[in-house]
Formats: sequence, C-alpha cells, structure tokens
Amino acid sequence: MRLRALLETDALGLRLLGGDEELDRSVRGVMTTDLRDPSRYLSGGELVLTGLAWHRDAKDSEPFVRILSGAGVAGLAAGEAELGAIPDDLIEACRHHRLPLFAVNETVAFATITEHVVRQVSGERAGDLAAVVDRHRRLMTSGPAGGGPEVVLDLLGSDLDLHAWVLSPTGRQIAGAGAPLSGPAGAELAGLHLAAVRSGRRAPHRATVDGVTYSLFPIRNHGRGAVPASRDVRESVLSDWLLAVEADAGDWSAARLDLLQGVTQLIAVERDRRDAARTVRRRLAQEVLELVQAGAPPTEIAARLRVAAPVLLPGLGSAPHWQVVVARVEWDEADAPGGTGSGIAGGPVAQALLEEILVDPAVTGPDSADRIAVAHTGDEAIALVPLPALSGARPEADEDGEEAPADDPALHADALLAAVRAPLSAGLADDGRLTLGVSAAVHSPEGLRGALEEARHARRVAAARPGRVCAAGHHELASHVLLLPFVPDDVRRAFTARLLDPLRDYDLRHRAELIPTLEAFLDCDGSWTRCAARLHLHVNTLRYRIGRIEQLTGRDLSRLEDKLDFFLALRMS
Repeated sequence: MRLRALLETDALGLRLLGGDEELDRSVRGVMTTDLRDPSRYLSGGELVLTGLAWHRDAKDSEPFVRILSGAGVAGLAAGEAELGAIPDDLIEACRHHRLPLFAVNETVAFATITEHVVRQVSGERAGDLAAVVDRHRRLMTSGPAGGGPEVVLDLLGSDLDLHAWVLSPTGRQIAGAGAPLSGPAGAELAGLHLAAVRSGRRAPHRATVDGVTYSLFPIRNHGRGAVPASRDVRESVLSDWLLAVEADAGDWSAARLDLLQGVTQLIAVERDRRDAARTVRRRLAQEVLELVQAGAPPTEIAARLRVAAPVLLPGLGSAPHWQVVVARVEWDEADAPGGTGSGIAGGPVAQALLEEILVDPAVTGPDSADRIAVAHTGDEAIALVPLPALSGARPEADEDGEEAPADDPALHADALLAAVRAPLSAGLADDGRLTLGVSAAVHSPEGLRGALEEARHARRVAAARPGRVCAAGHHELASHVLLLPFVPDDVRRAFTARLLDPLRDYDLRHRAELIPTLEAFLDCDGSWTRCAARLHLHVNTLRYRIGRIEQLTGRDLSRLEDKLDFFLALRMS
C-alpha cells in the first residue's frame, strides 16, 4: 500500500506534518517503538509508530530520524498522547531527512493503525488473513484492552482449525486457545525454538514433543521471521515471544504462511502494549537504584519507595519488604560475528530476561509481571522485588529460647531458575552465560544499599561456577566465607554495611546507642540480665533496643548464625 492511502482513511485520523512529495512510498509493514535506536528491528519499508517516550529534549530528534531514514522506513507516525503537540525539532528533522511525518490523534490507538496496515498489505497475499484481521479489528476496537492475543488464537481455531499458543522464551504460556500446554512441553518447545534461532534456521521451525508436531514462529512486528543480516540475533533471542502451532507448516502454501506471519504481527501489538505498560515500573526501579547507588539519605529513598509501592503492590495496606535480584548476560567475544567482539549491550538483554524469570512459571497471561520493577545499568539488570510484609505478630520465645520461624515469602535463587534453565541454556548456546544473584529481604530503605551489594556478590559467586545458567543466593555469602583471606575487601565492606549501616544511621539521628548495645549483648553471650546490668538499663529497655536492631536489619538475635554475623561485622568494622 502507499502512504497516501493512510491519509485517505478517515478512521485513522492522521495529519500530515511534512513530506508531501514522498507520499507515494510503499508501506510493507508497521513497527511500534519508543527506543532511541530501533535500527536492529527495522528491515526497510515500515511505517514506524512512536509514542515519543524517547524524546526528552530537542537534541534527541535528529539522531532518531537519521536512524529511521538510514534504515529505509517508509514514514513516521508520532502520537500526541505523550507530549501533546508534535515537537518542532522532530518536524524539522523529518523535513531535513525527507521522511514523511504524521501526527496520530490521542483518540486513535496504535493497534488500529497497525491492524489496518497489516490487513491492507497482506490482503492480496492471503484472502483468509483479511477475514481474520478484519474480525479481530472489530473485536479489538470493542474494548479497552483489544481482546488480547487470545482473540487472535480463537479465530485461528474457529476459522482455520489451528490450535496455537503464545509462549515466552522460557516456555511460559502467555495465551492459548483450548487446552493449555503443559509446563514441560512449553519449556521444551521454547528450548527447541531458541536452539533453531541460534543455529540460523529460517522460521517457521518444526518441532516434535511427545509425538505431536508443532510449527514455531517468532513473534516480531517488523518482518516475515527472517533475521536481517545486519542484526545480531543474540540481542533479542532471549526476549522474543513465539507462536507454537499444532501443525506441520512444511506442507503449507505461501498464502497460509503469510497468514501466520500476519497473525504474529497482530500478537506483537499486544507485546508492545505489555512493554509500554512496564515503562512506569522500570522508571521507578531506575530512580530508586540511582538513589541507592548515590548514597542518598534513607528518608529520600523511603519517599521514593512509598511512591513505588502502590504501583507494584496495589491495595497493600502496609509498607512491603524488598529484595534485590541482579542478573548479567554475557557473550563470548571470540564467537561474535566476524570475530570483532559481540558489541551487544548486556543490560537491556538481561532486563527483559529478568522480567520474565521473576514471573511465577505457573502464572499465564502477558500482565502477570505487573509487580516487578527491573532497571538496568551498564551490563547488568537489577530487579527491585516487593514482598508483602509478614502478617501477624512475631511469635514469643523464652528468655534464651528460639522463636519459631515465620513463613518466608522471599525469592530463592535455585527456585527462580529451576523451570527456565533448560530453554535458556538452548538460547545461550555455546557462547552465552546467564548469572544471577539474590539478596536477602530487607525491611527498610537503610538496608537497600547492602542488599544491592549482596546480590552483586552472590552473582559473582554464581559466575565462578560451571554452566550456562547459574544462580547464587545470599545464604552462600555466609560468615565463614568472609573468614577466607582471599575474599575481596569490597565483599567485607558490603557485608558490614548491610548489617551495621542501618544501626549507625539510626544512632546518628536518635542517639539510641544501638551499636554499643549490640556489642554489649554479644559480649554477654545474649544474656538479658547480665547485659542490662552492664549497660545500667532496665531489661525492658534492653529488649526494646534489641527489637529495634532486629527490625532495622531483618535479623534475629535469638539465632546463632545471626549473632555470628553481627559479631564478625563488628570486628571487621
């Protein structure tokens, strides 16, 4: 179709802002993005849709438009919902590069434009696709969420008698029509798909699981499944969804193959919507992370967490506990194309992967990660995971007895990777590694800096192990490890900071003498009577101080291992 035809379609509500002389350009597809550099997802001829989330100031427009022009896109359509009027600097950049620019009214959904273009472009190649897309368009425009991918899959079943499922790269079912795939089957299909993609085979990929034949299609919104030669597949192999169809596509006609490729584009609209919905959570995580790494006052971090809590845990009545997870994806430089180094930004890859790993594999649907906030910095991704506060009062204990352990809602390293290790290993192949570290839960903003360092050190422990997918938790940074002479100084500093910094900060603000109280309590072997006498305190006052220490650090001074940790931290400080 021609760009000119878009202006002639009143339902799209597009206004031309520049490029009148280029309206005879052919449109071969559509792609939605808010990336500053979407070049790796472009193959030429696309109408690019953007919500302008990448635009922060006037200097951003020129490089963005230059990238689009260099990739040979047909035109650019910018939404007015984010910034209102389209920025003048964007209009000028498009004029300079002779790129047609359209304004998209805030009342028009990108999904409406996408489906119109897909229907027009694909209609001549596959008559049945036009019928499916048209029916899906009517269903999508009838509700705010557009029906989601399930509607498309239901139409495939009713119109074409095809059973299909949308799977994440770990094999988790995001959508499906009819009976769900079993977890092991989904993981195996994802692994076979990832292995095929890494080997360079052209989609669709044929796979057989439990005697059933499937055809596997990558879900992308910029082409027909083939990876452009200029793009390193490792940049997206661990984040792309896939469409698993219970059929052998090797016998299909070209028209039927085009139909399924068009359907993957429709599903990609849902993927784009899901990614857009994560923008706020990612920004919250990034802001908290920057404050923690900059050594901001705990009160400032606490204020930011109060903003984040309603977004991540809607309806929660009390402040949550927090846990930090750090992930890194690394590729062997020697195995990069041409032997010149991978050149892949590890942070975004790890971010998308960590967002998937942190979803309960038993949960289906594209929005099941709506309580996960993941940021990235450099080559690592960092997740800020809220945990509901433990309900009820802590159980009482005898004077020198141990309390019964409470239910533990925290994440554990081994459990996170148990269901995803096999498919991800296939995607990492022989040249990639995923390492992951998990901190202990912290109960206050003062503990986040220590938790971040703890998760980073746990990831380094995982990196020292063999295997393509490895994880380690905070328990593996136990006290006896710190006694070994080859442990780096920064590990020791992180250990003491996580335990003692919250107490030092509290003492500085309240003159509560928690550090001296802790030293005396340990020196008295945990005896309440002897410690109270040494400090000239009433036993109830001592109990209050010890309770405050436990509250600030999340430790339990009736447990031997926590006493030992505090003992070592005090000695090393």
